[in-house]
Amino acid sequence: MPAQTRSSQGRAWSHTPTTLTLSWLALSLPLVVWDTVYVLGRPHTMEGGWLHWPLWVPYKLYGAIDHVYGWKAFNANSGFTSAQGFLNAVETSMYLVYLWNVLARGEAGTRAVRGRHGALTVVTGFSAAVMTLSKSVLYWANEYYSGFDNIGHNSTRDLITLSGLCPMFPGLYCQLT
Repeated sequence: MPAQTRSSQGRAWSHTPTTLTLSWLALSLPLVVWDTVYVLGRPHTMEGGWLHWPLWVPYKLYGAIDHVYGWKAFNANSGFTSAQGFLNAVETSMYLVYLWNVLARGEAGTRAVRGRHGALTVVTGFSAAVMTLSKSVLYWANEYYSGFDNIGHNSTRDLITLSGLCPMFPGLYCQLT
C-alpha cells in the first residue's frame, strides 16, 4: 500500500455525530439494557420473581398491555420475546462500539472520527440503527400477522401512548445518522 501523501491525508473521510444522535443514545441505551435484562432474565424479573422488585416493577403493567412481555407469552414458551432480547443485546453492543469509537477516537471538541475509523464508526452506527428499525418493523409485523394476539385487547390510546411511539424514534434515528 503506498504511503499517504499530505494531500491524501487532507481529504480523509470523517464522521461527526450530531448532538441529537448522542442524546438519543444516552436516552435509549439504558432503556434497551433495562428491557434486555428483563426479557432475558424472565421469569426471575417478572412479578413474583426474586429480581422483580424494584427494577422491573413497571413491567407488571407493560406485561398486561403487551402480552409478549407478560406471563401469556412466557407460559406459551414463545421464543419471540427472548429472540428479540438477544437481538437487543447485539444491537446494544453495536451502539456501544459506535460510542466508543466516537469518544475514544474522535477529535477533542468536535468528536470527528477520521479516515478508516470514521468509516467503520458510521457503518457500525448505521447498521445498529437499521437493526433497531428492522426489529421494530418485525415486532409490529408479528402482531399484525397474529391478529394482534398480544396487544389487540388494548384501546388505541393505550397502544399509542404505551407501545406506539417507540418504533417511530428508531426510524428518525436512521434518518439522522
